[in-house]
Amino acid sequence: MVQETVKWEERLLEEGLEIIALCKAMTQDVWHAHYGAAGIASYFFVKENPLPDDIRTLILDQATKMLKTHTFGKMTEDESQIKTYRYAEQQIISALERTIHELHWVGHHVIYSAIALLAIRELEAWGTESQIDGIVQLVRSFENTIPGRSWFGLSTKEVKKLGIDADDVFPQIHNPSDLSAFVLSELAAFEVIYHAEAHHDLIGHMLTFAHALNILHDLGYESLFHKGLHPLFKMVKVLRMSQNMQPDDNVPLFSPVDRLPMMKKQSVQYLPLEKAFWTHDHQKSDWDFGHVFKFTYSYYNHVKRVPRSIGEASQHNFRYVISL
Repeated sequence: MVQETVKWEERLLEEGLEIIALCKAMTQDVWHAHYGAAGIASYFFVKENPLPDDIRTLILDQATKMLKTHTFGKMTEDESQIKTYRYAEQQIISALERTIHELHWVGHHVIYSAIALLAIRELEAWGTESQIDGIVQLVRSFENTIPGRSWFGLSTKEVKKLGIDADDVFPQIHNPSDLSAFVLSELAAFEVIYHAEAHHDLIGHMLTFAHALNILHDLGYESLFHKGLHPLFKMVKVLRMSQNMQPDDNVPLFSPVDRLPMMKKQSVQYLPLEKAFWTHDHQKSDWDFGHVFKFTYSYYNHVKRVPRSIGEASQHNFRYVISL
């Protein structure tokens, strides 16, 4: 029974990687990979947090349902051609090195790379040369793309040109614990969080982007961790423009999807460590495009890296970032 359970959970990694690897070829876009990354996130969230069996089962059931809903179909593999983690690492890191110093689509090139590498390392070996190349092509497709499409305070062109200077007062970040403490403190600083891609969603991606950098550091890529801080700081610099924003403030909104006036985001009553969060049928919201799992995993991984007081101070606002 234990072996069957492990195999079932590992399928979340395999199916998540399959979606990421096929995303670009099947959709000619980069967004369906969200679901693959979310499936992988569910595996590690359950692994890293001491949850009761009934909650673990609820989470894994929902993740499995999400992957089945969004699969491209089972990939046929020649077992003799499966590549090692070392091969996948070399190929994916090589692709990421070209853009990690830049902000592209709020950090998804880093997020996809890091979560895929984490999954492949967990499996020790996964994918043929063609499948690994699918992930590589997905990462490379972020080259020359915009930093994101929804912002308060600055247009996309202005965000792209945005610099970081001494007046911005960013802390020295030496390691993952420093970075986790930084982004959790930024999360806690918001007076109001609005339901918008330019606000609650962007705050959530601040957490996942920072977490992806931490994963790269954990995997031994300290230089990439530091190179990725500058684009993350750009995101945070823009978000700071709306930390104290009130509904009647005249902060300009640049977005093809968000509309004024902004509505405050609803707080969730139950957190993802509680059973009631997972008895809710997240399929009705399409698992918030996978963010139910991605934001959850990243947030609690950050909390594990910092003093308890920092995690507790951020919990109130996390209730507005995560969605039902």
